[in-house]
Amino acid sequence: MAGEPKTRPTDASVDDFIAAVDNPRRRADAQTMNALLTEVSGEAPVMWGPAIIGYGSYRSSTGDWPRIGFSPRKANLSLYVQMPGSEDAKPLLARLGRHKTSVACLYVNKLDDIDLDVLRELAEQTWQAMARRHPR
Repeated sequence: MAGEPKTRPTDASVDDFIAAVDNPRRRADAQTMNALLTEVSGEAPVMWGPAIIGYGSYRSSTGDWPRIGFSPRKANLSLYVQMPGSEDAKPLLARLGRHKTSVACLYVNKLDDIDLDVLRELAEQTWQAMARRHPR
């Protein structure tokens, strides 16, 4: 293995991290995302590095990573869900609302721009897919 990733689980408080988000809208969106992903995953949230809130974990060839997560960044809300290019995700992304994607992330400016029911479906699909690919 080339070395462990720098983004690792920490003992930092998720609630304190969310409470410290400067932008009130981003802070409220982070609270909503935390509740949604906690419910979908059935896992307690954990801080991964200084800015990612993750749920569950799996071991890949590059180390341990959260199965699903998000980060309330200044520019947008970064969601670490099923690869946006996957065939399974495409129908949901088409119905999601205003968003952008990269290889491994889904970006939204604010939760008001998207359909939260569709986001929940995407999160559930991601959680199930990751459980199949990376059983405990």
